[in-house]
Amino acid sequence: MASKGRPGASKGKKGPTKGSGGLGRKALEGRGPTPKAEDRTYHPAGKRKAARERLENAKGGRAPQGRQQRPQPKRAASDDVETVTGRNSVLEALRTRIPATTLYIATRIEMDDRVKEILSIATGKGIPVLEVTRPELDRMGGYDSVHQGVAITVPAYSYAHPGELFDRAVASSSQPLFVALDGITDPRNLGAIIRSAAAFGGHGVIIPQRRSAGVTAAAWKTSAGAAARLPVARAANLTQALKDMKKQGAFVVGLDGDGDMNLHAFDLADRPLVVVVGSEGKGLSRLVAETCDAIVSIPISAATESLNAGIAASVTLYEIAKRRAEETR
Repeated sequence: MASKGRPGASKGKKGPTKGSGGLGRKALEGRGPTPKAEDRTYHPAGKRKAARERLENAKGGRAPQGRQQRPQPKRAASDDVETVTGRNSVLEALRTRIPATTLYIATRIEMDDRVKEILSIATGKGIPVLEVTRPELDRMGGYDSVHQGVAITVPAYSYAHPGELFDRAVASSSQPLFVALDGITDPRNLGAIIRSAAAFGGHGVIIPQRRSAGVTAAAWKTSAGAAARLPVARAANLTQALKDMKKQGAFVVGLDGDGDMNLHAFDLADRPLVVVVGSEGKGLSRLVAETCDAIVSIPISAATESLNAGIAASVTLYEIAKRRAEETR
């Protein structure tokens, strides 16, 4: 009986093996000399060489070889528009000829005088009117928005220059009055201050370019349309903008709980004024406080630690408006 043999053993006949016929010649030749370290892309020296080439090409205005310049991302359409909701805000925006792009009306909306005027202005200006569901308006307005069945889309807010505000106020033959915001990051506070400034004879609001709320849909909503009437300027450097306005003859007054002057004793209401409002928590920044001509405090009950920034601005602006009205009698 023949043995089975070991597993995996070749069952062919023994004898001389055949050659490859020259097919393995390249394998026998080897890979040649080893490339230099800087010519190997995976080697640190090769990566440094590639970085130098990219830098030289960038200086020469050429794109790196073998690679194309990545196209710049396009700005989304939603970044160029704001949604204003609420009947008062929409009506005020349309009355002041804000270039609205679309008017949205909820289905089965209850018609009142404001809605009728909104539709009349929109159709007269040729603004497209779309009927949408209330959930769609909820989505457009964002979380916790009260749209009251109407909304419009408007282009992003166009800010003025701080120097332009002073020139406009002088041209209006009235005593200039401005509000500057130092560290106000809540757009609802910004909207409330814009509304108060418009109500008490203010000529504009100045906000810093960084670390500050902008005129967004939330600010539009809180201002109840006042943002369409009162210009808002954005300053690259708030401290420098205040210094420039001081050179033009304005007095800069800061609001702070530890101010050296009581609001009741404030006697600069008849001058060109810039009222600076700081954040509720941190107050005025050091450089802005040093730029102010006076720091005014609002007398309040000891049980109340501080006032909201919007309320503090309203109280101060009302006091200034009252003093100016008394002097003109």
